[in-house]
Amino acid sequence: MQTTRRLSEHFAPHHYALSLTINRQDRIFSGNVVVSGEVKQHGLLYLHAKGLAISSAELDGQSVTYKVGENDEIEFTSNKRQGDTATLRVEFTGSINDQMHGMYPCYFKHDGTTKELIATQFESHHAREVFPCVDEPAAKATFDVTLATEQGVTVLGNMPVKTQIEEGNQLVTTFETTPRMSSYLLAWVYGELQSKSAKTVSGVEVNVWSTPAQSSESLDFALDIATRTIDFFDDYFGIPYPLPKCDHIALPDFSSGAMENWGLITYREVALLADPKTTSVSSKRYIATVVAHELSHQWFGNLVTMKWWNNLWLNESFANLMEYIAVDALHPEWNIWLDYSSHESIMALRRDALDGVQAVQTEVQHPDEISTLFDGAIVYAKGGRLLRMLQHHIGHEAFRAGLQNYFKRYAYQNTEGDDLWNELSQTSGKDITAFMNAWITQPGYPVVHIGEQGLLQEQFFVGSHEPSRQLWPIPLEASAPVNPSVMDAEHIDLSLEPGTRLNVGDTAHFITHYPAEHLSIIMGQLGGGSLDAIDRLQLLHEQTMLARGRVISSAELIPLLEAYSDESIESVWDIIALTLGELKKFVETDKEAETKLRYLSKQIANKQYDRLGWNLRENEPETDTKLRATILGMTLYGEDEAAIAQAKSLFSSGIENLDPELRGLIIATTVRHAETSDLIDSLIQLYRDTSSSDLQMDICSGLTSTRNPGTVQRLLAMLKESSVVRSQDVFRWFVYLIRGRESRTATWQWMKDNWQWIESTYSGDKSFDDFPRYAATGLVTSEELADYKAFFLPMQDIPALKRVIHLGVSEITARVQLIEEDQAEVIKRLKSL
Repeated sequence: MQTTRRLSEHFAPHHYALSLTINRQDRIFSGNVVVSGEVKQHGLLYLHAKGLAISSAELDGQSVTYKVGENDEIEFTSNKRQGDTATLRVEFTGSINDQMHGMYPCYFKHDGTTKELIATQFESHHAREVFPCVDEPAAKATFDVTLATEQGVTVLGNMPVKTQIEEGNQLVTTFETTPRMSSYLLAWVYGELQSKSAKTVSGVEVNVWSTPAQSSESLDFALDIATRTIDFFDDYFGIPYPLPKCDHIALPDFSSGAMENWGLITYREVALLADPKTTSVSSKRYIATVVAHELSHQWFGNLVTMKWWNNLWLNESFANLMEYIAVDALHPEWNIWLDYSSHESIMALRRDALDGVQAVQTEVQHPDEISTLFDGAIVYAKGGRLLRMLQHHIGHEAFRAGLQNYFKRYAYQNTEGDDLWNELSQTSGKDITAFMNAWITQPGYPVVHIGEQGLLQEQFFVGSHEPSRQLWPIPLEASAPVNPSVMDAEHIDLSLEPGTRLNVGDTAHFITHYPAEHLSIIMGQLGGGSLDAIDRLQLLHEQTMLARGRVISSAELIPLLEAYSDESIESVWDIIALTLGELKKFVETDKEAETKLRYLSKQIANKQYDRLGWNLRENEPETDTKLRATILGMTLYGEDEAAIAQAKSLFSSGIENLDPELRGLIIATTVRHAETSDLIDSLIQLYRDTSSSDLQMDICSGLTSTRNPGTVQRLLAMLKESSVVRSQDVFRWFVYLIRGRESRTATWQWMKDNWQWIESTYSGDKSFDDFPRYAATGLVTSEELADYKAFFLPMQDIPALKRVIHLGVSEITARVQLIEEDQAEVIKRLKSL
């Protein structure tokens, strides 16, 4: 693949003056940009532009010849020399499209009328679709933005409004000058909006915005979290939030979960709005972590920015960690680190075990490769897990002090990983560069085998793999004092007392293979209170990983599940349910074994089912409220007739009366056990009519639980109807359907038949690779593996898909091999129950 040139090495912008006239009705815009900066090399000057029609250009006030080149580049003739200043002025026109990047419309219904917002999404390299610029993170500059829009709208930008006047039939809005920042952080939104406001301790104005289709009460929760999170980060980072305001806006159409545009953070509605009537406890915690994640970016990413996308982890890995640190400080009663271990850690361990997975720090040379970096399991979850490991390795105070020094030294600049490691080395007195680079530059992670001859580390894989001699410096974090405390060799002669545990607290990125004697002693501690909840969930999940990697037999998970039947903590039950799910793939073709597995699920959950029941209890802890859904799900999977009847009865009382925590489960049970065409019609209509994203998610979950082939085809046909299923939500429907036994085959066929539509709709978006990625999570047979290869391998020359296709083949192959090897023993074990 051709390596693209870095335009910032030729011309470094200092300031942009951007003026745009936006014609929303005709889906076009026109404008001019004046870019002033420093010439870095003698010769041509370059700007990025994509899909723009350039009508004229000037260099230092004189007309200049230009040529549209490859890789979204415009070449300007220049005799400027290194160190000279230059000012380019370019006039252009462009189009507003529905692809949810660049500048695009967001659709919503209000009072029976379809209305629109206009919004932008520039990360990673989409600013060039709206104005000519040096569209690279290292090309930091200040921005003056003026927008001419229709009148009668609210216009938001990164900065407060400087002036706003009516000229003819237009509203002309000019914003205050931004701080020095990267082009991908520039943003604006306009349309009919409502808001609520508060102020931080330091006086920053915090606003939460939505369309008027949402209830005003849905803004309150995020406003409280956002305001207090800025206060927390002001103190934690030692540098106050540097802008006068911080807007948070829920967009009806948005491809990502959220985007950290400086001073104007954009979100999906489900990631920001919490209607007290329809939002579950789980959804509120999700909103809190997303808001904290985006606010941490105002420092990590915005104030200090990576030089190039290979160091994306400097943005995303830190935001992944800091969201939990912040939420834990705001709500210690949530025990958010349990959620971290049951979500982020598991996502990282599962993805990172595949041969061919990317490292946290990965080189990219071409713009089309950038989207492949945004792997939530690696650059977010694994990267955050590695930084949490470092935090525990050097101590919390040294970690925090290093971050504060980092921000003070590099504010408004660009950095690489070693810049941060140097600051942390200074505050900790340890060689952090050597320690951390071994982790972020190597893919995968180790398993530590405990044996009679000591400890042995090797790279852990799920599925077939190339030989590996990779080694890591592993903080052992043992439950008893050990020397050495860091294992940096393949083998160390260290004898552990039986029952000694490694990686206590689940803070390091490795798993442990205990010999039978050790494991038996540790399992005996489950009910004695000597294992914290985080250690209990970690222990069970590591056994599922060892089974997936064929280090132990999958049949060994069955007695482990039975040993957890007295568990009472919600996050541990999440892993119990996950482990049960690991066994489902083995029994698809054996009805008797499946019946036994369903019975096991019901029996394990029975004690908690009796304790929790179906109804909220007065003053019950939120953990019980969340746990109830997991327990009921396991009971309903066990086909308990009384539970099924209760779910159908509750549904008949009206969806509006259902506990939001149980709503999706109740809808799904009713669809699976009492489906009628009228039921499906009413649910689809409610999905279309409601403005609640939470309710839409639950309806989606419920409808995709259908066993009816005709309904499956109807749902698949809806995926291309944007008036029913928004483009941003297609993936959720696709994932649920491809993972369903009754819908998997039809969904896979739908994807193949509609690939041209998928490509035209999503190829320019970070979510394009979600189709091969999530298809790989649902396919389980050798025939499906062969079909996946036949369909996707010819697409490996597409940069955005190459890596995910390779991983998809690895993932399905591993699943097929595991079923072939372990199925007979799992079935035998289940039938003996």
